[in-house]
Parts: sequence; C-alpha cells; structure tokens
Amino acid sequence: MENILYISCSARKYHENISQHQSISRMLGAQFLAEFNRSGYEVEVTHRNLSEKQPAFIDDTFIAAAFAKGTLTKEQHLILEESDEIIEEICNADIIVISSPMYNYGMPAVLKAWFDMAIRINKTFSFDLARGNKPLKPTLSGKALVLLASWGEFGFRKGESQYHLNHLSSHIEQLAPYLGAEKFYEIASEYQEFADHRHQSAKQLAIDEVTKLASMLSKPKH
Repeated sequence: MENILYISCSARKYHENISQHQSISRMLGAQFLAEFNRSGYEVEVTHRNLSEKQPAFIDDTFIAAAFAKGTLTKEQHLILEESDEIIEEICNADIIVISSPMYNYGMPAVLKAWFDMAIRINKTFSFDLARGNKPLKPTLSGKALVLLASWGEFGFRKGESQYHLNHLSSHIEQLAPYLGAEKFYEIASEYQEFADHRHQSAKQLAIDEVTKLASMLSKPKH
C-alpha cells in the first residue's frame, strides 16, 4: 500500500464539469490521484484542503511550546495539537503531493502557514550546535514530494529567464528535506493570464506530464 498526503491550497475550486474560473493546480492534483488509482496499486489518500481548513499562524505561545523542554503543560499540548496532527499525516505518507498556484511569485499564505506548522524542532528536524554552522538536520526520510503548480506567466523553471522570481518552487524544494522528501518532482501549467493557445498547450503538457509521473510512482517497488 502507498500512502499519499495530498495538500491543496488554491483559493479557487475545481469541478470536472465546469470550465470557467477553475483551479488548474487542483485539476492537476485530481489528475494525479485519478491516474494513481487507475494503476490498480493499493493507495490510501489523506487530503488536507487548506482553503477550507486554514492552518493557524504561529505566535509566541506556539514557539514557546515547540521549544519547551521537559513535560509540556496541558495548555502547551493544546497549542501544539494542530501541528501534531499535521506532522502525523506527514510521517504516515510515502508521497506528499502539493497542488499550489503561484501568488505574487510565492506560495499562498495558507500553504506557508502549513509549512510553519509542519516543520518543527525535535519532530521533523534536530538542532545541534556541535554540527557547527549547519546545526539543523532533517529527521524524516524516504519520501517523495510532488509539486503541481500553476502560474499566470512563464519562464519560471530552473534555467529559464524568470526562475529568479520563482519563490514558490524554489522555496518548497528547499523545505522538502524537512518533510522527509528525498525526491522532488515539479510540474507546472503556464501562461494562465494570457488565456491563449500557449496556455492551452501548456496545460495539456502539464496534464500529460502528471499522467506519466503518477504512472511511474504508482509502480510497485521491488
């Protein structure tokens, strides 16, 4: 069995039978899961829809509880409850799929809030000053992270003209090891704001790439 944790965060919804004003990133996520299921490989999906269940923003009480040593108080346990639930979902996952649009060249606020809840000292990373200038070390491993993105412009992939403006993919790839991801895959649909033949071609290409990736990842490991 493969356990997939699916994180969606677009402010827009996606319905297969509606064509206008639909979330492309959610469409790619649905395509990935559908293709994975078609493989016949046994899979369990946990879907956390961040636009419906928005994570809390961390504050000073959260930081104090997360860094507390010794036995936590009842209040501290309650403060960390949402983070504990998010981290448990990550620990149980073999594949983490994140479908996300690019907002203002970065990730949606709800997705950043999820990462802030997910990456926590003594849970997903350790901190040891004996390591010198690199005291942080991820403690989870063996997972794959799939980013299914959409953006209005183009040229944001590695090696392309606007990659330096892409604070969505680059940020998530940097954080991936702290979710236990040893493999990172990215597929994106482009040209959404142009709404022309380039957008249609880019969207179809992304759908084809998602189908191939899901088929590859759904093959049983030997």
